[in-house]
Amino acid sequence: MPEPDGVPKPVRIGLLGRGNVGAAFAELLAERAGAVEAATGRRPEISGVLTRSEGDFGAILERSDLIVELIGGTDPARDFVLDAMRAGRPVVTANKQLLAKHGDELFAVAREAGVQLRFEAAVAAVIPIVRTIQESFGAAEIARVFGIVNGTTNFILSEMAARGASYEEVLAEAQRLGYAEADPSEDVNGADAAAKMAILARLAFHTPVGLDQVSSEGIEAIAPDDLAYAKELGLSLKLLGVAERREGGISVRVFPCFLYGGHPLAPIQGSFNAVTVQGPAMGEVTMSGPGAGGLQTASAVLGDVVSILAGEAPVHETREELPIVADVPSAFYLHLEVADRPGVLARIATVLGDHDVSIKSVVQRGTGEEARLVMVAHECLESRFAAAVAALGELEDLRAAPRYIHVIEEQE
Repeated sequence: MPEPDGVPKPVRIGLLGRGNVGAAFAELLAERAGAVEAATGRRPEISGVLTRSEGDFGAILERSDLIVELIGGTDPARDFVLDAMRAGRPVVTANKQLLAKHGDELFAVAREAGVQLRFEAAVAAVIPIVRTIQESFGAAEIARVFGIVNGTTNFILSEMAARGASYEEVLAEAQRLGYAEADPSEDVNGADAAAKMAILARLAFHTPVGLDQVSSEGIEAIAPDDLAYAKELGLSLKLLGVAERREGGISVRVFPCFLYGGHPLAPIQGSFNAVTVQGPAMGEVTMSGPGAGGLQTASAVLGDVVSILAGEAPVHETREELPIVADVPSAFYLHLEVADRPGVLARIATVLGDHDVSIKSVVQRGTGEEARLVMVAHECLESRFAAAVAALGELEDLRAAPRYIHVIEEQE
């Protein structure tokens, strides 16, 4: 509302959290306040900051028009966000865990209070995938959403492949460059990507998806020789998140995955993210951009602030409840360390054949104690392949437990 002298009243923003992203947001907001005013007619300003040692939430809420939550975690972030919306304040958050675990409650309160809840920065940093799914494709049928949604792991896998370096060596470099936290567990074990895929699945399919319904694997067990052999097979490795319609339900998974060179996500290197949306009407749309860094995330937060000031947007609403399909088809890379003696390959082929697992390609390397077989299996149900691997593990011909990684078989 304009002041008596005709000057628009500033938008007062309560900032919860001043860590890496919070500090970057405050600096970016000050730098771009004039541009925001030019775009929306309202000039934003920080009216209060809450940290562990500074500020009072109640006082900040009272003197704010909009709340930006960047403290992370679910406690006390959940209470702060709910209280803010119930008090009539729109909220912008980058908190993927909060949305993945408490999305139903948050969206319900936003609708009841008639306020916006924006969270573009919670998924894929600067890529506007949330806005695209909610608004551009809001009325479209989406069949599949998949992508690289964790910049830290993509950097690690890219560097391991390029240099032949170990996981531990590249992780240390990622921490030094600021791509990985001091405790990188949620990135490398797949939990961060799983939370993002729960959010994207919810938006794409308009169905409740809890974090505990997302199957996830990390990259900690990836070895340099897996990447070396994959190059010979024309493959590159990514930590992939996939949410797709399957047999009247949906499947939501995160897993390390080899891609053929023709796949749209195969060229994505370093700390970049990329997300592809597929559907009957839109075909296939892929967006990519930086996926790690405080400034990039802060930029997405500022974009949400501008969206709120520019006008109303729909709050996500559940349309149906779809079952989770756990057992889905996939192709696989299989790495076997074997004893170099007659009949080994035949015995392995027999076990795979008994489980209806067919092989697309085989690479054999080394002799004696260094003998290895590397295979790519055609697509089959994951449960069937897992049973075949368990049976292979019983063979006396193997010198170590089998290693296997998903493969996206189609070359798009």
